[in-house]
Amino acid sequence: MTRYKYLGDRYTDEVLKGATCTAVRDERGKCIRGRNGSMLVRFDSGLVANVIGRLLRKISTP
Repeated sequence: MTRYKYLGDRYTDEVLKGATCTAVRDERGKCIRGRNGSMLVRFDSGLVANVIGRLLRKISTP
């Protein structure tokens, strides 16, 4: 399971800046991405949101 840290931008709610999330996957197991580079993610708080993909940073797991 791939984990990401959401950096956010100046319009992002402060609660979501720096929050960790996981990618929502379709039935084939691929991440759901939009044509404009957005990505559907589920934050640890349970919130499902469509965020800008280039503001996500992959967290390395040992």
